[in-house]
Amino acid sequence: MSLDQHDVEKIAHLARLGIDNADVPEYAHNLSAILDLVEQMAAVDTTGVTPMAHPLDARQRLREDVVTETNQRDKLQANAPQVEGGLFLVPQVIE
Repeated sequence: MSLDQHDVEKIAHLARLGIDNADVPEYAHNLSAILDLVEQMAAVDTTGVTPMAHPLDARQRLREDVVTETNQRDKLQANAPQVEGGLFLVPQVIE
């Protein structure tokens, strides 16, 4: 499929893109090449091919949810300006 200057200008207008007139031929060539590739891909017989959401049939590696560190709340809160009942006190942000 070949796009001309008018087609590129219309696409740019619809996409709200500003394109210099000097760049229009290059855009037309690149967009035409992309559309040709899409036509080639559409021509491939995909009968019997199961659609997939991702090209790799990968599973996420999960680790067991176990405690790996000891409770250091008292040590960490020793540096806080204000603490009450094991909680950090911060200035009110929302009225």
